[in-house]
Amino acid sequence: MSEIVIKNLTKRYEIRGNEVIALSGINITIEKGDIYGIIGMSGAGKSTLVRSINFLEKPTEGQVLIEGVDLAELSEKQLRKKRSEIGMIFQNFNLLEQKNVLENICFPLEITGSKKREARERAKELLHLVHLEDKERAYPSQLSGGQKQRVAIARALATNPNILLCDEATSALDPQTTAAILSLLREINEKLGITIVIITHQMSVVTEICNKVAVIDNGRLVEEGYVKDIFENPKSDAAKVLISGKEIRFTPLEHLDSSYKVRIVFGENSAYEPIISNVILKFQAPVNILKADTRNVNGRAVGEMILSLPDEEELQQSIITYLREKGLAVTEVTEHV
Repeated sequence: MSEIVIKNLTKRYEIRGNEVIALSGINITIEKGDIYGIIGMSGAGKSTLVRSINFLEKPTEGQVLIEGVDLAELSEKQLRKKRSEIGMIFQNFNLLEQKNVLENICFPLEITGSKKREARERAKELLHLVHLEDKERAYPSQLSGGQKQRVAIARALATNPNILLCDEATSALDPQTTAAILSLLREINEKLGITIVIITHQMSVVTEICNKVAVIDNGRLVEEGYVKDIFENPKSDAAKVLISGKEIRFTPLEHLDSSYKVRIVFGENSAYEPIISNVILKFQAPVNILKADTRNVNGRAVGEMILSLPDEEELQQSIITYLREKGLAVTEVTEHV
């Protein structure tokens, strides 16, 4: 049975007499043990979607099923119990400043009626899990951003949830700290088997840790699948923008002599072959490298380039065919991406 099933989910708001559609007809299935990314630009609707998973936002239409249970059919008491099986962490940590680290982690256990001694023992176990054993008496104001997020993760795990929702959990952190938090989440997923859903606008977060991803644009699901497949061959404009980043929209690209640009992704079999040099020698035509980068995709280094091809259409297609025969994923780069 799938861990999370979202069926035809739609969310509408009424704002000053006007109807705003935040989400429209979303269908997603998340399997047990997945690290599933939901990515989109600001305002795409991804945070509304993640809050719908635990019914903090109740859908206007559609269903959310957790382990086969339709959340809309639960009473408020049953829904509160179900929510205890779904942990959640946020960008701003949401720690209680007047409580120390140990007390922050104990807090959700105290709410559910756990004995104080049992809560403290559980909190100490979780501090060990998030590698903060020496900080149990520290207060949030004494912690770094990464340490605060580790405490927030421990607190979210206090009630032994089956699902952990992460709403822009690394957006406020520097790259090195972000990498450490993502490594911790992967460790938790592997050790505890918890299904993790990550909401982000950063494709680097998705490629680093997620095995599957859904791309949300203007409240609609525009693309979904394995991270590797979407990274190598994005179909939607939204995915292409998120993968390529702002660099591809810089003015210099718009004023290059060639109007035809392609993105290539190197597979394992082509990583060490001088493919661009071979293209130039084979076709006796100039090929400009506009951008080159290496990404970590599910623990595997993957190379990508943006190339400017000659103007002749027949020659362009011959080069693309050659590149694909060499095992490269090739997609066109349009001016607006």
